[in-house]
Amino acid sequence: MVTQNPARSPFDAIADPTRRAILDHLRGGEMNAGDIARRFPVSRPAIAKHVRVLRQAGLLKQRRQAQTIFYALDPKGLADVDSWLAPYRLF
Repeated sequence: MVTQNPARSPFDAIADPTRRAILDHLRGGEMNAGDIARRFPVSRPAIAKHVRVLRQAGLLKQRRQAQTIFYALDPKGLADVDSWLAPYRLF
């Protein structure tokens, strides 16, 4: 379930399995909102909220082309997660 409070960190954003799945889909390249929503069995407004949380956490960037907005991964947003994981890579 998406809460009304925006994610304050990438960790908050990736705590939700739907948001992690959105990030997984975007690893293949940018997609518009409709393309993202078609991949999930939930409403478009619910996916829009998930995308908003990911954007607020700095994990997605957007690009507008005419009336269509395209979303892509923003690797800078994953830097905190990567830094936290670094010591655990030894295991």
